[in-house]
Amino acid sequence: MNAATPDHLLNPTAQLAEFAASLQASDIPESVFRRCEDLFVDWAASALAGYNARAVAAIREVALAQGPDSGPCEILGGVETSSPYCAAMANAAASHVVEQDDLHNSSVLHPATVVFPPALAAAQSLGVSGKEFLTACVVGYEVGIRVGEFLGRSHYKIFHTTATVGTLAAAAAVGRLLHLSPGQMLNAFGSAGTQAAGLWAFLRDAADSKQLHTAHASGAGLLSAYMAQKGVTGAQDILMGKQGMAQGMSNDADPTRLTDRLRERWALMETSFKYHASCRHTHPAVDALLKVMQDQGLTPADIESVVTRVHQGAIDVLGPVTDPQTVHQSKFSMGTVLALAAHYGFAGLDEFEAHFKDADTVSFRDRVTMVLDEEVDAAYPARWIGKVTVTTKDGRSFDGRVDDPKGDPGNTLSRPELEEKMQRLSEYGDRIDEAATDRLLARLWAIANAARVERLVPLEDL
Repeated sequence: MNAATPDHLLNPTAQLAEFAASLQASDIPESVFRRCEDLFVDWAASALAGYNARAVAAIREVALAQGPDSGPCEILGGVETSSPYCAAMANAAASHVVEQDDLHNSSVLHPATVVFPPALAAAQSLGVSGKEFLTACVVGYEVGIRVGEFLGRSHYKIFHTTATVGTLAAAAAVGRLLHLSPGQMLNAFGSAGTQAAGLWAFLRDAADSKQLHTAHASGAGLLSAYMAQKGVTGAQDILMGKQGMAQGMSNDADPTRLTDRLRERWALMETSFKYHASCRHTHPAVDALLKVMQDQGLTPADIESVVTRVHQGAIDVLGPVTDPQTVHQSKFSMGTVLALAAHYGFAGLDEFEAHFKDADTVSFRDRVTMVLDEEVDAAYPARWIGKVTVTTKDGRSFDGRVDDPKGDPGNTLSRPELEEKMQRLSEYGDRIDEAATDRLLARLWAIANAARVERLVPLEDL
């Protein structure tokens, strides 16, 4: 295959590689670049917030122990620097622990945590411009989202899509920074796909695998791109070929999603921000409950029970978590998340840390149930509808519904709201003060104009 091969002669995997290798900044609308900046700011907030987490610190220490102990790439929020591989792993782990990183609905993929860490590390190592960096990040989003949509709902039932698909998203972003040819990009996809891994089993044990998933995906994708640059070959149809990802990881794969309106539909624009600090499957129900409470003037003490009407994916992921033992596991408990929102108006980082085991929280949690709703399930994953039925202690019943949860493209966060979120998460992470966070925000918003992607948080701010 070469750059002159007509699209109609390429399989969809090769067409996607051709797109990833050839997309130019001039092909991307300015609105997409601005949205990419929003997503970059949102990602950095999560990375700062997660730096001190126990599992993140352990992953970072292990990565840095492999060497080198200094290098061109920044560990965001820390004084440490290292190689692109180690920095990508460390930053990816940090940005996926506080459950505030973005989500693309129809792919059920968290793109930021597997695109920005490897792209930032490679960009700092290569000394590319901010515009080149953002272009590569757009490529990573577009590839990752389409592969996630391709693998479908059956994949997500067993596999953590961000972990598996994340390897290809990372490879695409870094491959674009390395200026891989279409053939090299296809090799990078093959190498990334054969390393794709990540199972939901960790939720049952409150294990730390979720942060390992994103660290591995970012690192493996980055290595795949660098290996392709050096001539290492990969499967030429890792997605649809015999014994490829679809055969091993899906029973409802849809090849049309891989090339869906390339250069016309910008899937990055469809990505949602997280308002509450919990699994995104809880957010529609949280917003629907809060709406009922506000509309009816209810307090938590008034509520006897809440039935959340959800899609099957929510039941698959949240159902195993009935008695959460850690803060992180509690973010995958529908009852805990609704209880915190009901009592405090917001299920934020501080609310989880301080109150997830409170007696009032546990009591409310145990009065929340999930039931499969035909309408909600049919709309998922393209739309995440929130529906609840609230029964009060005096016997009244109220139904609540939200079609666009807070943070979705139809109800998105503004730039001032993203800045407020950054300050809140930065304060939680306790790595830099409010003034330093303001300076970081200025650098992030101006990244497109940077002649060279350099350190985002200078040492004097730490």
